[in-house]
Amino acid sequence: MEFLPNEPPSVELIRERHERLLERLRRAAEAEGHDPDRLRIVGVTKTHPAALARAALTAGITRLGESRVQEAEPKVDAVPEAEWHFIGRLQSNKARRAVRRFAVIHSLDSLELVDRVDGLAAEEGTAPRVLLQVNVSGESSKAGMAPAAVATMTMPRTVALVGLMTIAPMGASDEEARAVFARLRALRDELEQRIGHELPELSMGMSADADAAAAEGATLVRIGTLLFGPRG
Repeated sequence: MEFLPNEPPSVELIRERHERLLERLRRAAEAEGHDPDRLRIVGVTKTHPAALARAALTAGITRLGESRVQEAEPKVDAVPEAEWHFIGRLQSNKARRAVRRFAVIHSLDSLELVDRVDGLAAEEGTAPRVLLQVNVSGESSKAGMAPAAVATMTMPRTVALVGLMTIAPMGASDEEARAVFARLRALRDELEQRIGHELPELSMGMSADADAAAAEGATLVRIGTLLFGPRG
Protein backbone atom coordinates (compact mmCIF):
# COMPACT_ATOMS: atom_id res chain seq x y z
CA MET A 1 0.00 0.00 0.00
CA GLU A 2 1.53 3.32 -1.07
CA PHE A 3 1.27 6.57 0.84
CA LEU A 4 2.11 10.05 -0.36
CA PRO A 5 4.01 12.08 2.24
CA ASN A 6 2.16 15.02 3.80
CA GLU A 7 -0.89 14.43 1.64
CA PRO A 8 -4.05 13.45 3.54
CA PRO A 9 -6.04 10.66 1.92
CA SER A 10 -9.33 11.48 0.24
CA VAL A 11 -12.67 10.20 1.48
CA GLU A 12 -12.76 7.81 -1.46
CA LEU A 13 -9.31 6.41 -0.70
CA ILE A 14 -10.12 5.98 3.00
CA ARG A 15 -13.34 4.18 2.07
CA GLU A 16 -11.50 1.87 -0.33
CA ARG A 17 -8.79 1.04 2.22
CA HIS A 18 -11.35 0.42 4.96
CA GLU A 19 -13.53 -1.86 2.86
CA ARG A 20 -10.58 -3.90 1.58
CA LEU A 21 -9.02 -4.24 5.02
CA LEU A 22 -12.30 -5.16 6.71
CA GLU A 23 -12.97 -7.81 4.09
CA ARG A 24 -9.48 -9.26 4.53
CA LEU A 25 -9.67 -9.36 8.31
CA ARG A 26 -13.13 -10.87 8.32
CA ARG A 27 -11.91 -13.61 5.98
CA ALA A 28 -9.04 -14.31 8.38
CA ALA A 29 -11.48 -14.52 11.29
CA GLU A 30 -13.88 -16.80 9.46
CA ALA A 31 -11.05 -19.13 8.38
CA GLU A 32 -10.33 -19.79 12.08
CA GLY A 33 -13.95 -20.36 13.05
CA HIS A 34 -14.78 -16.89 14.41
CA ASP A 35 -17.89 -14.92 13.49
CA PRO A 36 -16.61 -12.44 10.89
CA ASP A 37 -19.46 -10.01 11.49
CA ARG A 38 -18.25 -9.38 15.05
CA LEU A 39 -14.98 -7.84 13.81
CA ARG A 40 -15.03 -4.05 13.49
CA ILE A 41 -12.30 -1.52 12.83
CA VAL A 42 -11.60 1.47 15.07
CA GLY A 43 -9.99 4.16 12.92
CA VAL A 44 -7.15 5.68 14.95
CA THR A 45 -6.94 9.41 14.23
CA LYS A 46 -4.30 10.39 16.81
CA THR A 47 -1.93 13.13 15.57
CA HIS A 48 -4.24 13.69 12.59
CA PRO A 49 -6.46 16.80 12.36
CA ALA A 50 -10.19 16.93 12.93
CA ALA A 51 -10.69 17.23 9.17
CA LEU A 52 -9.35 13.71 8.73
CA ALA A 53 -11.68 12.42 11.45
CA ARG A 54 -14.56 13.99 9.55
CA ALA A 55 -13.34 12.40 6.30
CA ALA A 56 -13.11 9.01 8.01
CA LEU A 57 -16.68 9.27 9.23
CA THR A 58 -17.86 10.30 5.77
CA ALA A 59 -16.03 7.25 4.40
CA GLY A 60 -18.07 5.00 6.68
CA ILE A 61 -15.71 4.54 9.64
CA THR A 62 -18.06 5.26 12.51
CA ARG A 63 -15.71 4.22 15.33
CA LEU A 64 -12.75 6.56 15.84
CA GLY A 65 -9.94 6.17 18.36
CA GLU A 66 -7.67 8.57 20.22
CA SER A 67 -4.95 8.00 22.81
CA ARG A 68 -4.63 11.42 24.48
CA VAL A 69 -7.59 13.10 26.12
CA GLN A 70 -6.40 16.65 25.52
CA GLU A 71 -5.73 16.05 21.82
CA ALA A 72 -9.03 14.24 21.39
CA GLU A 73 -11.37 16.79 22.93
CA PRO A 74 -11.55 19.23 19.99
CA LYS A 75 -11.94 16.32 17.56
CA VAL A 76 -14.79 14.84 19.57
CA ASP A 77 -16.45 18.25 19.55
CA ALA A 78 -15.89 18.63 15.81
CA VAL A 79 -17.16 15.15 14.91
CA PRO A 80 -19.74 14.31 17.59
CA GLU A 81 -21.58 11.82 15.36
CA ALA A 82 -18.72 9.33 15.59
CA GLU A 83 -18.48 6.74 18.34
CA TRP A 84 -15.27 7.80 20.07
CA HIS A 85 -12.96 5.21 21.65
CA PHE A 86 -10.16 6.01 24.07
CA ILE A 87 -7.31 3.60 23.37
CA GLY A 88 -4.27 5.12 25.11
CA ARG A 89 -2.97 4.96 28.64
CA LEU A 90 -5.47 6.80 30.82
CA GLN A 91 -3.98 8.99 33.53
CA SER A 92 -6.08 9.17 36.67
CA ASN A 93 -6.19 12.97 36.54
CA LYS A 94 -7.67 12.83 33.02
CA ALA A 95 -10.28 10.20 33.86
CA ARG A 96 -13.15 12.62 34.46
CA ARG A 97 -12.60 14.24 31.07
CA ALA A 98 -12.48 10.80 29.45
CA VAL A 99 -15.80 9.63 30.88
CA ARG A 100 -17.39 12.84 29.58
CA ARG A 101 -16.16 12.42 26.00
CA PHE A 102 -15.74 8.76 25.12
CA ALA A 103 -18.34 6.09 24.45
CA VAL A 104 -15.77 3.32 24.90
CA ILE A 105 -12.58 3.22 27.00
CA HIS A 106 -10.27 0.34 26.05
CA SER A 107 -7.43 0.86 28.48
CA LEU A 108 -8.34 0.49 32.16
CA ASP A 109 -5.06 -0.97 33.36
CA SER A 110 -5.68 -1.40 37.09
CA LEU A 111 -8.56 -2.27 39.38
CA GLU A 112 -8.05 1.11 41.07
CA LEU A 113 -8.58 2.88 37.76
CA VAL A 114 -11.71 0.83 37.12
CA ASP A 115 -13.10 2.00 40.47
CA ARG A 116 -12.18 5.62 39.76
CA VAL A 117 -13.72 5.64 36.30
CA ASP A 118 -16.83 3.92 37.65
CA GLY A 119 -17.27 6.55 40.36
CA LEU A 120 -16.64 9.45 38.01
CA ALA A 121 -19.12 8.11 35.49
CA ALA A 122 -21.77 8.00 38.22
CA GLU A 123 -20.98 11.62 39.13
CA GLU A 124 -21.05 12.75 35.49
CA GLY A 125 -24.20 10.84 34.56
CA THR A 126 -22.44 8.87 31.82
CA ALA A 127 -22.04 5.14 31.26
CA PRO A 128 -19.15 4.43 28.90
CA ARG A 129 -18.39 0.87 27.90
CA VAL A 130 -15.01 -0.18 29.24
CA LEU A 131 -12.40 -2.86 28.69
CA LEU A 132 -9.64 -4.08 30.98
CA GLN A 133 -6.16 -3.74 29.50
CA VAL A 134 -4.14 -6.87 30.23
CA ASN A 135 -0.36 -7.18 29.92
CA VAL A 136 -0.48 -10.70 28.53
CA SER A 137 3.15 -10.76 27.39
CA GLY A 138 4.49 -9.56 30.75
CA GLU A 139 6.69 -6.87 29.19
CA SER A 140 7.81 -4.34 31.78
CA SER A 141 7.38 -1.52 29.27
CA LYS A 142 3.73 -2.39 28.60
CA ALA A 143 0.79 -1.03 30.55
CA GLY A 144 -1.93 -3.36 31.70
CA MET A 145 -3.04 -5.62 34.51
CA ALA A 146 -1.27 -8.87 35.15
CA PRO A 147 -3.45 -11.78 34.03
CA ALA A 148 -3.74 -12.95 37.65
CA ALA A 149 -5.27 -9.60 38.65
CA VAL A 150 -8.08 -10.05 36.17
CA ALA A 151 -9.26 -13.06 38.16
CA THR A 152 -10.09 -10.78 41.12
CA MET A 153 -12.27 -8.47 39.01
CA THR A 154 -15.76 -7.58 40.24
CA MET A 155 -18.38 -5.92 38.09
CA PRO A 156 -18.48 -2.09 38.23
CA ARG A 157 -21.76 -0.40 39.12
CA THR A 158 -22.05 2.35 36.50
CA VAL A 159 -19.79 1.70 33.54
CA ALA A 160 -20.44 -1.37 31.41
CA LEU A 161 -17.56 -3.86 31.40
CA VAL A 162 -17.63 -5.36 27.90
CA GLY A 163 -14.29 -7.10 27.40
CA LEU A 164 -10.50 -7.13 27.43
CA MET A 165 -7.75 -5.34 25.51
CA THR A 166 -4.06 -6.05 24.93
CA ILE A 167 -1.06 -4.97 22.87
CA ALA A 168 1.32 -7.54 21.40
CA PRO A 169 5.07 -6.98 21.74
CA MET A 170 6.54 -4.63 19.16
CA GLY A 171 8.18 -6.57 16.36
CA ALA A 172 6.52 -9.84 17.33
CA SER A 173 6.24 -12.48 14.66
CA ASP A 174 2.81 -13.53 13.48
CA GLU A 175 3.08 -16.68 15.59
CA GLU A 176 4.15 -14.72 18.69
CA ALA A 177 1.35 -12.17 18.26
CA ARG A 178 -1.23 -14.92 17.81
CA ALA A 179 -0.07 -16.56 21.05
CA VAL A 180 -0.61 -13.29 22.94
CA PHE A 181 -4.03 -12.75 21.41
CA ALA A 182 -5.09 -16.35 22.05
CA ARG A 183 -4.17 -15.95 25.72
CA LEU A 184 -6.31 -12.83 25.97
CA ARG A 185 -9.25 -14.69 24.49
CA ALA A 186 -8.76 -17.50 27.00
CA LEU A 187 -8.63 -14.99 29.87
CA ARG A 188 -11.86 -13.44 28.61
CA ASP A 189 -13.53 -16.83 28.51
CA GLU A 190 -12.36 -17.62 32.05
CA LEU A 191 -13.59 -14.27 33.37
CA GLU A 192 -16.99 -14.73 31.71
CA GLN A 193 -17.38 -18.05 33.48
CA ARG A 194 -16.40 -16.62 36.84
CA ILE A 195 -18.60 -13.54 36.81
CA GLY A 196 -21.49 -15.06 34.87
CA HIS A 197 -21.59 -12.11 32.51
CA GLU A 198 -20.91 -11.96 28.76
CA LEU A 199 -17.84 -9.97 27.71
CA PRO A 200 -18.27 -9.69 23.94
CA GLU A 201 -15.32 -7.46 23.05
CA LEU A 202 -11.69 -8.33 22.43
CA SER A 203 -9.70 -5.21 21.50
CA MET A 204 -6.48 -6.46 19.98
CA GLY A 205 -4.40 -5.84 16.90
CA MET A 206 -3.08 -2.74 15.17
CA SER A 207 -1.82 -2.09 11.66
CA ALA A 208 1.22 -4.36 12.07
CA ASP A 209 -0.57 -7.37 13.55
CA ALA A 210 -4.20 -6.97 12.53
CA ASP A 211 -4.33 -10.28 10.65
CA ALA A 212 -3.03 -12.22 13.65
CA ALA A 213 -5.62 -10.53 15.87
CA ALA A 214 -8.44 -11.32 13.45
CA ALA A 215 -7.38 -14.96 13.34
CA GLU A 216 -7.63 -15.13 17.13
CA GLY A 217 -11.10 -13.62 17.40
CA ALA A 218 -10.58 -9.87 17.73
CA THR A 219 -13.79 -7.85 17.67
CA LEU A 220 -12.20 -4.38 17.76
CA VAL A 221 -9.01 -3.82 15.75
CA ARG A 222 -7.28 -0.45 16.20
CA ILE A 223 -6.04 0.76 12.81
CA GLY A 224 -4.31 4.02 11.94
CA THR A 225 -1.52 3.74 9.36
CA LEU A 226 -3.26 1.27 7.05
CA LEU A 227 -6.19 3.67 6.72
CA PHE A 228 -4.71 7.14 6.98
CA GLY A 229 -1.01 6.79 6.20
CA PRO A 230 1.95 7.58 8.45
CA ARG A 231 1.34 9.91 11.35
CA GLY A 232 2.96 13.30 11.29
